[in-house]
Amino acid sequence: MRVLLATGRKAEAMVKDAVRALNSPSNCDVLTQGLDIAAFSTPESLRKALEKHFSFKKEYDLILVSGLCKADFSYLEKEIGTTIRLGPRHAYDIGEALQFVEELEFSSRVPADVFLTEKRRENARERLSELERGIKGKFSIKGVKIGGGARMKVCAEIVDATQLNEQEIQRKMRYFVENGADIVDIGVHIGARQGEVKKAVKAARAFAPDVPISVDTLDAELIRAGIEAGADMVLSVNKGNITEVGDEIGRNNIAAVVIPDFDASDKNASLVANVKMAEGHGIKRIIVDPVLNAVGYGIAESLYNYYLFRQHDKNTGTPLFFGVGNVTELMDADSVGVNATLAGIASELSADILFTPEYSDKAVGSVKELRIASEMMALAKARKSSPKDLGLTLLILKEKRRKPVVQLQNRDKGKDTDSELVVAKGDTKWRLDPKGCFRIGICEVEEGGDRDRKIYAEHVPTGKRIVGETAKEVMDTILRLDMVSMLEHASYLSIELTNAELALRLNRGYEQDEGLFF
Repeated sequence: MRVLLATGRKAEAMVKDAVRALNSPSNCDVLTQGLDIAAFSTPESLRKALEKHFSFKKEYDLILVSGLCKADFSYLEKEIGTTIRLGPRHAYDIGEALQFVEELEFSSRVPADVFLTEKRRENARERLSELERGIKGKFSIKGVKIGGGARMKVCAEIVDATQLNEQEIQRKMRYFVENGADIVDIGVHIGARQGEVKKAVKAARAFAPDVPISVDTLDAELIRAGIEAGADMVLSVNKGNITEVGDEIGRNNIAAVVIPDFDASDKNASLVANVKMAEGHGIKRIIVDPVLNAVGYGIAESLYNYYLFRQHDKNTGTPLFFGVGNVTELMDADSVGVNATLAGIASELSADILFTPEYSDKAVGSVKELRIASEMMALAKARKSSPKDLGLTLLILKEKRRKPVVQLQNRDKGKDTDSELVVAKGDTKWRLDPKGCFRIGICEVEEGGDRDRKIYAEHVPTGKRIVGETAKEVMDTILRLDMVSMLEHASYLSIELTNAELALRLNRGYEQDEGLFF
């Protein structure tokens, strides 16, 4: 396919460098239009450049204009009989975009780099659905396939759910389900009563009847209460309670997570014995949890126990339960990388359920992170590759590919006043805006039973509170309401509102006039 890249004078060198770096640069030419900025290309500027340089004699299958163009090229496309589409927004993405020109038809409205990202994500989702449809699973819980090569499912715990009211339980249910939880676990507090367990399970069941609900306790009476209230899974059973509730679990065909005995010297032998005991009581849907220890408490040994059990059980393929939260909650590190790595280890161990609460503030977002990680691992396993270039990513603060840095040079270093580069200096003077000041922060706004985090700016002295999701919309509203009269004040507000938006997007706390990361 012959491709013509239409650019402007300022980007010409970068575009040509990008073309020279291609494996087959002979199939691609660069057309420099009579304008500086490629984003300002129009049908007229493109037509003039074509007539000047090629006189329409050179045939191309595709013309790519800057992805930042806003003009409509449809009538020129018909006139010259050549497809015109948006290329990437930046020159450094040209090489990647040109790899797909043969197999994909780019958009006339969406920049090629954005189009490719969306297409990869769409393809990943389709592939995940296809993989899950093709798997039978070891068994299902409320239609959720467990084991047998199905995607690792995410189980989210509502910690101490038995101490929450119905509205609080359902709010947490909504949050977890929206963030990708496949199963929701009802955490039972120490000293809970049967009625509290039943109430919590019923509240969760009423909100999401199609979502599997587990009850998290070793107390036989409380397990029984959870089963009576409609729990689909019990977490957990061992020698200490199987004899009391095993028959009931088996009779109701409830899924059960089997763990080793706490005082066992040989955890793996204890686990194997408890599985046999559970089977003897008629429990058919068994999930095994060798128990993942935190870093500093024997994580390597616990992973070895997972490996030993999987080796012992490789012909049976009993589903494995992997308590990721045991590690994430006890490590002062960003959860996203920890969760992704543990999901990768779990995948290699052929684990089937990833379990996490979001108990501490630093672990907030773990359910969503594990859901994405489980999908990445499913795609990587199907492709027999490492989990990269899949269409899904957990990159949040890091970049997959750095954008070029502009190189500037001070041409007259001896004379600061006449230099082309002006060294920035902050102004230490402060003046109060006659129209007042603002208190900026993050708030929760209750809407239809949900609490949505938003940015707020409260004006002093009027008391007006402006609430929004982005710094721009809050600042635009402040300007529209004529609530600021000084450029310094507008600049300060823009900085602080941007910090508040970053805190909102990263799910961090925010305090006005304090650094976001320091």
